[in-house]
Amino acid sequence: MISSTYHYFIFVLVTYLVVFKMSLAIENISIVDGDLPFPPKHVMIINTLLTHGALVVHCRNKGKDLGFKAILYQERFNFSFRVNLRRTTTYTCTFSWPENTKTFDIFRVDRDDNPKSICGICRECIWLISESGPCRARRDGGPPYCFSWAS
Repeated sequence: MISSTYHYFIFVLVTYLVVFKMSLAIENISIVDGDLPFPPKHVMIINTLLTHGALVVHCRNKGKDLGFKAILYQERFNFSFRVNLRRTTTYTCTFSWPENTKTFDIFRVDRDDNPKSICGICRECIWLISESGPCRARRDGGPPYCFSWAS
């Protein structure tokens, strides 16, 4: 005879799997950032160089290299992913324009998927890249969060 503990375990497991599957399928529904477990993340990088020149972007994490992308002034480069189970996902990008090469972590869990960070959680992380540094746009329309170049 199957115990009630086993039934409860199966119920909890099935419920979790249904919720997780729904979170994978709801990518086109507008929800508040961070409401679902492992929501998809979308990074948008926009070239806002004051010189109006082209920006070469090379982004990667431990397991994925997105290659080199040339972005003209006011154009954008996008990519999507999910935060890993251990919550260590980091994408580092190198930005190059004439006579300059800079590096910045365009997505870090501790900054971009943490409700206690100064920037808060972003599901769509929009970055404006200029000579002075990268700035993440705010959902509420306030002034962007700007950072210094790492190198």
